[in-house]
Amino acid sequence: QVQLVESGGGLVQAGGSLRLSCAASGSTFSITTIGWYRQAPGKQRELVAAVRNGGSTNYADSVEGRFTISRANASTVYLQMNSLKFEDTAVYYCNAEVWKRPPYWGQGTQVTVSS
Repeated sequence: QVQLVESGGGLVQAGGSLRLSCAASGSTFSITTIGWYRQAPGKQRELVAAVRNGGSTNYADSVEGRFTISRANASTVYLQMNSLKFEDTAVYYCNAEVWKRPPYWGQGTQVTVSS
């Protein structure tokens, strides 16, 4: 079992910055990829950014160059969000992929960007 807890969401003006944190606990050795997804009202959940155990990363086109995902250690991942836009408003979820079972999800943290 892996437990994920997000923090760092909040209200920010357009152009501002926020840093989200994801703390993983439990069987963190089984995690292969950890990432951030988001879901805005009325929209599907989408991948924002992810980092693999080897360190490679990928980003959604909409956040490339503005957001940075980093992995401090096996159990802590950050999402630095700069130059935030109104359309970045969403609930952000931490996601952990593990071998041979469905991924784990955190409870989500709200990010609201005022225009």
